[in-house]
Amino acid sequence: MLLLCDGSVVAGPSLFKLLLMRVTAVLLAALVFIGHANGQIVEKTTFQTGGAWKPTTDTRSDVAIVYGVSDRPGMTFEQRVQSWRDRGYIAAFMTGIAWGGYQDYFTGKWDGKPHFDEGQKEQNGDTIWHGHLTPYIVPTKNFLTYFKEKIIKRVIDAGIDAIYLEEPEFWARAGYSEAFKKEWKDYYGFDWRPQHESPENTYLSNKLKYHLYYRALEEAFTYAKTYGKSKGMNVRCYVPTHSLLNYSLWQIISPEASLASLPVVDGYIVQSWTGTAREPNYFNGIAKERTFETAFLEYGCMRSMTIPTGRKLFFENDPVEDVRRDWADYKRNYETTFAAELFYPDINNYEVMPWPDRIFDGQYFTSRTSNEKAPMPRSYSTQLLVMINSLNNMPVSDNKTSGTQGISVLMANSLMFQQLPTHDNGRAFEDPYFSNFYEASGMFHRYPKNPKLSDPLLSNFYGEALPFLKRGVPVGIVHLENVGYEKAFADTKVLLMSYSNMKPLAEKSHDELVRWVRGGGIIVYSGRDDDPFQTVKEWWNSDGKSFACPADDLFEKMGIGRGPKEGVYPVGKGSICVIRKDPKEYVMEAGGDGVLREKVEALYAQATGGKVGYKNSLYLRRGPYEIAAVLDEGESAEPFVVRGKLIDLFDPGLPVLAQKEVKPGEQAYLFNIDRVGDAGKPQVLASASRVYEEKVGKGSYSFVVKGPKGTGNVMRVLVPGEFKKVSVVDGKGKVVEGVRREWDGGSKTCLLGFENEPEGVRVRVEWR
Repeated sequence: MLLLCDGSVVAGPSLFKLLLMRVTAVLLAALVFIGHANGQIVEKTTFQTGGAWKPTTDTRSDVAIVYGVSDRPGMTFEQRVQSWRDRGYIAAFMTGIAWGGYQDYFTGKWDGKPHFDEGQKEQNGDTIWHGHLTPYIVPTKNFLTYFKEKIIKRVIDAGIDAIYLEEPEFWARAGYSEAFKKEWKDYYGFDWRPQHESPENTYLSNKLKYHLYYRALEEAFTYAKTYGKSKGMNVRCYVPTHSLLNYSLWQIISPEASLASLPVVDGYIVQSWTGTAREPNYFNGIAKERTFETAFLEYGCMRSMTIPTGRKLFFENDPVEDVRRDWADYKRNYETTFAAELFYPDINNYEVMPWPDRIFDGQYFTSRTSNEKAPMPRSYSTQLLVMINSLNNMPVSDNKTSGTQGISVLMANSLMFQQLPTHDNGRAFEDPYFSNFYEASGMFHRYPKNPKLSDPLLSNFYGEALPFLKRGVPVGIVHLENVGYEKAFADTKVLLMSYSNMKPLAEKSHDELVRWVRGGGIIVYSGRDDDPFQTVKEWWNSDGKSFACPADDLFEKMGIGRGPKEGVYPVGKGSICVIRKDPKEYVMEAGGDGVLREKVEALYAQATGGKVGYKNSLYLRRGPYEIAAVLDEGESAEPFVVRGKLIDLFDPGLPVLAQKEVKPGEQAYLFNIDRVGDAGKPQVLASASRVYEEKVGKGSYSFVVKGPKGTGNVMRVLVPGEFKKVSVVDGKGKVVEGVRREWDGGSKTCLLGFENEPEGVRVRVEWR
């Protein structure tokens, strides 16, 4: 008989089962710890799932991130975890930090008190819900105590040593609950002020929201590492999060870059996908979806946030989407975002998909106009399996994405602080120029005709980035929070910045910018510095400082005085160029970016002796993989052509091409057979399955492949000579019928096709 801490008693078979589970968890934790210590465990590809293992979702990535600690009918959380381990996966854990299955906390089951007053509330008193009895949370100290005791502890007791707390989100329109008002008083030392009454109140409110989730993650992860250490485990902690660009546009507050300096944060997952990347933006006076360009910048801003700190970064995208689309739309945009993430050659860790259950088992619309739904087309499932399995082999590379290097845009967490509401001298004003509305992601984004009134669609950011990215320049990003790190400016020659859409949270960032410019860096500063957030009570106008705007502190530190006129000013070995326009004016007006490009071109030539080259494409080679994207609305309508022995990895038939022509608005993902390492060795070059147990004999090559049930496998195999015999048998030793076998003499590859099986299919190719 055993008395548990909750007062219940366990005896007999139940006691034996409980003890067995506890011993198993401890042994697993020890094995995982030893594996990590010896460097034997690979965690390169992952996916997140709320379900247990099943044949149709067996995607064969390295890590299955099990979502939530809730028990299911007939299955405990621990059994869900074990179902993936039994199939050879490393098991990790994920849950929401701002929302989740925490009904026992809100309903009072945990401590006898209901806590719905800790939900995020709007001005009218409505709670912002994520689901049934699931509000978005004001992360109070009491909630964090619950979260650590009920969630984190159970996860570590299950032997899991990698914890992902996703989406630390506080809505900008929230900030009216009693719980938030109490946190305000504790943080600022004075009574709560309604955020809608002034720009300063908005800024203070959003700054507090930012702090609350910084605190929440710091506390939860500190507990996880401390408790894990007490059990002999090295617990690693990650934050899956949307990009700073998306949160700023969707009017959500999150700690973002500030977490990079927290010692208890080991890395991030970048949640960029079609749903975030298709949000429209302005260029050349036109607002529309630019999915590739937006995804490229989303991945770039998260890379910039992480790389200087040495933290691990996973890139994620999604073969489907949360809102209604059809299969053709999903496929097109999946290719677009997939290509975008590959243009960062120093990142090769990926969350290959969220929620495989909804992808492989779900049904979606067959066309834009039809209400008919159907499962994923088999051609698409084969294609995405080829794509995600290639990520298991994706190398890092020293190569650079083609185009002029060294032009970067500065961004900061305070981008999130100015998005809602819009103020004019302390009053929310009606903008007569708002002429239409665009509904996306449950929100309305406004398209003003007058660019002087607000910052629609983050145009003050895109106004600096798109004039160059659209012309084939792989624009980089620098985070203001990271400028103190040695590597922050490693790839930057010319830095584009503005305080029209963000503000510096610390004076020391200006000291670092000045140091960089004096050492030879160049800043192009664009801004009228007249938005109402310039005068919020902050460090630049407090404690003896009296700057009218934060830029004046920067200018004075550079020795050019407050309120400088337009012009180029030498500063040490570098210089600063001041343009008295807000960046949104470069893109919201047709042809408006001329002045920016002219200044950057001249300063870049001065700094490097080279020219800013314009083109309509981006291209990158990573080992045998080649990625190309051709931009529309840019320099020309000419296609980009890649030549060689190329396997088209976006084509489920895996054809071998002599050349691939990529047209404007298109992307390509190719495997170049001419660049194969150890070309004399038989090997699988591309496959809609994962390869195991490879054996090379005299005149033969055998291996086992595994993939989700109900999907078609296609693979291209490099062998020294034309095959004489190909045998394919399933996991029970039965010969697989109807196998597709084709030989391509020019590439010395064999194309094979058959049904995937989670239990494995054994293939043997003989050529003698």
